[in-house]
Amino acid sequence: MASERAEKRVLRQKRVRRIVRGTDTRPRLSVYRSLHHIYAQVISDETGRTLASASTQTPALREGLKSKRDLGAAKAVGRAIAEKCLANGIQTVVFDRNGFLYHGRIKALADAAREAGLKF
Repeated sequence: MASERAEKRVLRQKRVRRIVRGTDTRPRLSVYRSLHHIYAQVISDETGRTLASASTQTPALREGLKSKRDLGAAKAVGRAIAEKCLANGIQTVVFDRNGFLYHGRIKALADAAREAGLKF
């Protein structure tokens, strides 16, 4: 059952990745959600570089979080990635949910990044 779910996520991921590409002017915000943590990276697919990243394992965020697996943690990661992007001069990104359904922690991260000033 779990392997079937993972295979379906990989199919969704590949289908979206055919269309969603990050450029230097509009990089891709990729989100990964595990059972215990949530990760966000801003990637330029043209150069293959990670321009900014944030996660619940980042030392600055880890200390201020009560739990690393709830909506509050996802919102904190969304605000952190938006602040790093704006500091690097990145204002607009393409959102890549990485095959995950757009609800819960993924949606909370995206909404917090929008509220912090990042445009999708």
